[in-house]
Amino acid sequence: MEILTVKKLEKEAMKSSGIDFIRLGFALFFMVVVLSYSFISTGGIPNNLFLAIAALFGAYMAMNIGANDVANNVGPAVGSKALTMGGAIIIAAIFEASGALIAGGDVVKTIKKGIIDISAFGGNTDSFIWAMMAALLAAAVWLNIATMAKAPVSTTHSIVGGVMGAGIAAAGFSIVAWGTVAKIALSWIVSPVLGGMVAALFLFAIKKTIVYKEDKIEAATKWVPVFVAIMSWAFVTYLTLKGLKKIWPEIVNTFSFLPQSNSPSFSIASTLGIIVAFFVYFLVKKTVTTRSVKLKNSRDGVNILFTVPLIFAAALLSFAHGANDVANAIGPLAAISDAVMTGGISSNAGIPLWVMAVGALGIAIGLALYGPKIIRTVGSEITELDQMRAFSVAMAASITVIIASQLGLPVSSTHIAVGGIFGVGFLREYLEKTEKKDIIAIGQEAVEDEKKVLKALNTELKNLDSKKEKRKDDYQRIVTLYQMIDEEEEKIKEVKKDLKQAQKVQYVKRDAIKKIIAAWIITVPAAAILSALIYFMIRGIVL
Repeated sequence: MEILTVKKLEKEAMKSSGIDFIRLGFALFFMVVVLSYSFISTGGIPNNLFLAIAALFGAYMAMNIGANDVANNVGPAVGSKALTMGGAIIIAAIFEASGALIAGGDVVKTIKKGIIDISAFGGNTDSFIWAMMAALLAAAVWLNIATMAKAPVSTTHSIVGGVMGAGIAAAGFSIVAWGTVAKIALSWIVSPVLGGMVAALFLFAIKKTIVYKEDKIEAATKWVPVFVAIMSWAFVTYLTLKGLKKIWPEIVNTFSFLPQSNSPSFSIASTLGIIVAFFVYFLVKKTVTTRSVKLKNSRDGVNILFTVPLIFAAALLSFAHGANDVANAIGPLAAISDAVMTGGISSNAGIPLWVMAVGALGIAIGLALYGPKIIRTVGSEITELDQMRAFSVAMAASITVIIASQLGLPVSSTHIAVGGIFGVGFLREYLEKTEKKDIIAIGQEAVEDEKKVLKALNTELKNLDSKKEKRKDDYQRIVTLYQMIDEEEEKIKEVKKDLKQAQKVQYVKRDAIKKIIAAWIITVPAAAILSALIYFMIRGIVL
């Protein structure tokens, strides 16, 4: 029997290692193709070898974004079983790549969010190129480490740490804009707290309006269209503000009735959202009314009605992420490309189509090859999700960004999504404890009563023990008291155990919280230290 078990384990290990080898092969093939294309297409240009190596780092970075960051968009949908793992990967890959290529920013600040002052390089192009290469590779390595540890971390914070560390290594601590770094540190708190609050609020609203009603399906027929319409408004507003910045001038030219502007304002984005939400409401109302006839009056029946909206949410979040975050992540590669091509350092640099393609394709490949690990963590290893809870998380992801952008608060999409999952989990714990409040109160009262009885028995025993002359019935009573005290102590122990069980409601895994928060906190310094070491290594090799 043991031999058969060992053979089975060996077979599984061989199968697993074979799959890992195939994954690695695909990843290396993509990186080699990018390296070769970059080197051949820029032949004859000074420093083109640096550009080719930077492109290799960019491809590696893009795959790590796909493996780690994209999970936040589709993880809840997979965890709630609204999407299969394969379906989620296909949808996310298509929409991430589409967002990057169709609506990705055509001009990106090469020094991410003003982290460092490029004038400190004193026009030394080589030093600038080395710093950007170090930043790119450090951010990618850190994302890789986080993915292996199954910790969802922020791509933006990784690249910020990389740029900061390389900048310090190249020109000292004075190069860093510490005010910007402080804002990023603030986002560690703002993002998950806001995301958690918004997600918990929506889940509570769904429970109050639908789940707690006697006729759940009738309530769902009334309220599901409202919630989906709010989701439509949120996503259209979010996509307009964050995902259509690049192509907004073309949209304005095509639709002349829109106000002439270089980027969409909140009022325009919100108005478009309201128009779409109006049509979505009546469409969903008709669909839900038709489907509700066949559904059971249960929580599972209600969950079915949230499945399709949740799939749309996953797709739209992926598109917005591709449009908004991919260009930022490959900003250092765009900076290196511009420096190599022009021979100078610019605070702004256009992103060539091939660089954007590296980002878009790399994300899709990284997601397909290594994404499932983080998708499982986000979807099922923090708290248990169903369609309603996952829908609330998706709502939080879009609405929190809208709120934060209007208030000028720095946020991270990764932290918002994971914070939303924490929020729905902690809400479940709170509601469960509230429901058990009477049971807990009765249990605490019972413990106090039993303690009083025990105290009385001990007092009586003490008094009998202190008697100098004891009769036969006194000795019999003492024996009885010892038995009663033992029974009473056992009874108190049992009541306390039941009480502790009633109080101990944990729907959010504490170990997962500790690991993820630790990864968030050390992302910027870890990426910065790695980047500084890589910068000195590159400088040492070249010089």
